[in-house]
Amino acid sequence: MKKPVFIIVILLFWACKEKSQTEDTNGRQLDSITLNQPIETTNEEVILLPEARKHAINWLAYIAAQNEVDQLRNYNLQQTIESSSPISQVMESLSTSIPDSLSSNAVRARANVLTTKAKVLEQLSHRRQLDANAITEVAREIPEEFNNFKIQLNELFLKTLEDFEEELDEFKAERDTISIDSLPEA
Repeated sequence: MKKPVFIIVILLFWACKEKSQTEDTNGRQLDSITLNQPIETTNEEVILLPEARKHAINWLAYIAAQNEVDQLRNYNLQQTIESSSPISQVMESLSTSIPDSLSSNAVRARANVLTTKAKVLEQLSHRRQLDANAITEVAREIPEEFNNFKIQLNELFLKTLEDFEEELDEFKAERDTISIDSLPEA
């Protein structure tokens, strides 16, 4: 009598364990059609000004972040989920390694926004129950936020009104000397 009860208990335990594993797997899986849907992100890209580019080209974390954002623009949902951890790590590195020549409150704030969005993407991608809409929404926001980050980098090198006035004064002085030199001698 003990042997059949023992077998029944083992079978019940095994069945319960099997059911919970199936629920975990099914809860985490999305259908292949959803996983293969491309994530439509903005095609607009902010181009760095030459001065900003000079500083950014030597910044390894910026180059890695630009590469991740470029790839993210071409990912489907499955690829986005799989690359969420590397994206998060790259954005964290970007935020913590801002060179002094590019450091400002606005640049640091934008880098922190990127890090936060990337961490949210990573958390959503590692949940037991995946939410395709939430993952897609955050994945769409990251390239937009990276554009905002590049706008802040550009703003560090925009000329002020005083700079324009100085250039105008120099241009006028140069123009005056050219017109004086071109006068016929009497």
